[in-house]
Amino acid sequence: MTAFPAGIGRRDDLDAELSELRDQLGEATLAPARVLSQHSGVWLVAEPDVPEPRLVHARARLREEAEGPPVTGDWVALDDGDAIAAVLPRRGTVVRRAVGEGRAERQVLAANVELALIAEPLPDPNARRAERLASIAGAGDVPVALVLTKADLDPDADATALRLGREIGLPDAIAVCSKSGDGVGIVRSLLPPGSTAVLLGPSGAGKSTLVNALLGEERQATGDVRESDRRGRHTTVTRELLGLPHGGLLIDTPGMREVGMWDGGVDDSFDDVAALAAACRFSDCAHDSEPDCAVRGEIAPERLEAWRKLAREQAWVDDRRAAARARERLGRSYGRIQRKARWVKGEER
Repeated sequence: MTAFPAGIGRRDDLDAELSELRDQLGEATLAPARVLSQHSGVWLVAEPDVPEPRLVHARARLREEAEGPPVTGDWVALDDGDAIAAVLPRRGTVVRRAVGEGRAERQVLAANVELALIAEPLPDPNARRAERLASIAGAGDVPVALVLTKADLDPDADATALRLGREIGLPDAIAVCSKSGDGVGIVRSLLPPGSTAVLLGPSGAGKSTLVNALLGEERQATGDVRESDRRGRHTTVTRELLGLPHGGLLIDTPGMREVGMWDGGVDDSFDDVAALAAACRFSDCAHDSEPDCAVRGEIAPERLEAWRKLAREQAWVDDRRAAARARERLGRSYGRIQRKARWVKGEER
């Protein structure tokens, strides 16, 4: 396995995938790197045997591919011109529907992560928002842990964390006070050396303060707390891969106001609903008014309504994506017909 500088992570199949890429592209000198952050038209990457990260460009076609341009956490191949030639297959992605009314486009928030830390601030954590974040992480095969920040604002913070974790189906739920350090060690234990996690949550949830506590230094900017609601202000402006002192890695992300579904994941974060639904009379039971429903009465009404809302949203996205694929196929077919017609006319002349 290619050795990377401390703080860059691990990828057991990196050498094999890089060799395959070299064969595919016919470029024997492609070199590995990992994306630390994405900026306007350039990417900050780290490379083996190179002490300092550097900014590089990407080949134009990467900006137009369906998977999108390189994102924070990606493993990439650099060519001789110091440009990103290709993105290696991703393992563990967090993807949401792009922000905007009626848009059916994907946005990759983080790649190659092994854990998603969902931050919600005490004393009033938003269970429905946490469920949404858990759903988009689950869709990318990323395990989830719930982190309730600002534990000093709730005298029963640990009990609140356990209760909310049970409510939304997350066995790992931790209350943290970043300023005093309470709970920070538990979060650190979830990030073993070489592993990569991503920190997700709304603006003002105390994510940057938590990151600073994990780093042991005031690296990430933090905003003042508003007296009206005891919430911090949004400070992080880009997704950034950070190396922690003990060897774990963490992708810090800007606060999210919208968390739209894209790739399924509803059953992953609502496995309690899915397990009970297996006993329903109808396989497509909406758990509303259908007879012999095994879910109604067993699941809290607000959680069941959240499941319905996410399922409807996912169905809307799936319909739009299917329509887009159909238009693309039709466009390709029409293009072939036009090319054939031009060829026939040429033959006739």
